[in-house]
Amino acid sequence: MSSHPSPIWTPLHARLQETLRKRALLPRGARLLLAVSGGQDSLCLGRLLLDLQPKWRWEIAIGHCDHRWSHDVGLADHVRQLAESWRLPFFLENAPPGPETEARAREWRYGALTAMAVAGGFDRIVTGHTLSDRAETFLYHLARGAGAEGLSSLTWQRPLGGDRLLVRPLLNVSRAETGEFCRARDLPIRSDRANENLRYARNRVRRELVPYLRNHLNRQIERHLARTAEILEGEDEYLDTIASGLFEESIDRGDRSLDRSRLRSVPLALQRRVIRKFLQDYLPSSPDFDDIEAVTNLIDAPNLGQTSTLRGRLVARATGGRIELLDLRQK
Repeated sequence: MSSHPSPIWTPLHARLQETLRKRALLPRGARLLLAVSGGQDSLCLGRLLLDLQPKWRWEIAIGHCDHRWSHDVGLADHVRQLAESWRLPFFLENAPPGPETEARAREWRYGALTAMAVAGGFDRIVTGHTLSDRAETFLYHLARGAGAEGLSSLTWQRPLGGDRLLVRPLLNVSRAETGEFCRARDLPIRSDRANENLRYARNRVRRELVPYLRNHLNRQIERHLARTAEILEGEDEYLDTIASGLFEESIDRGDRSLDRSRLRSVPLALQRRVIRKFLQDYLPSSPDFDDIEAVTNLIDAPNLGQTSTLRGRLVARATGGRIELLDLRQK
């Protein structure tokens, strides 16, 4: 394969170009670490970025995370050869030995990609997540009772610490479109057999639930769910900005309390968001709906009303015009 074939301008090139301009995702001259699994989505994105590189003057390198699963034998070498054929620097991280859950594997990948970006001085980590991934993530979190933040969690970009951003520029491109692009360009796709393992809930959503909904409810289910996630992302960002200001006006970090009289005048949606921010600072793990609802109810509760014991042996109590968080271990 030639490393620099003459780009054939396609509608996908035009869409990505427009997305980058509209959303300012990958600035001109940015240093990009492209996460390549070997599958069609990351190969499609890689080829598109290479074709656009002369216009944007990016510095691009490829990063690969090797889980060292038995079905991945030879995959890291395959991606290394792809990087060589595209004349791009190649970074590799190997997973530590031991069993991995779906969530732990994902957490390790992002940590490994961040380490590569730090080592190479890259300010953007770019992944090939698509519109289809966004729809599947929406359904996965919906089934788990998530709010707007969870339903829209696969966002166009998010911070990874420091000045580095994780960027997903293909969230308006379907998996069918990336596959068609790869076949037309004869790109050397290596399918990820981990995506076929139905022990993982996300794979059941992809391989069983989405096809069922497509066949029996709506042929355009992926596009419509992704559109809903896009709407929720904007609304969640707006509400979170308001809630952050309200939280700072209400919090007293010295005695771990909130001004509940200030919160009585705002809508329930903002009350819940402020309470969630409050609990995130003190609970040992992320608050769930029941935690948030129990403390939110104290906004209008009688004086000295309190919750049952929260995680970390904490109790929230309504005292005068405030909600205090008490540590039972200190009694």
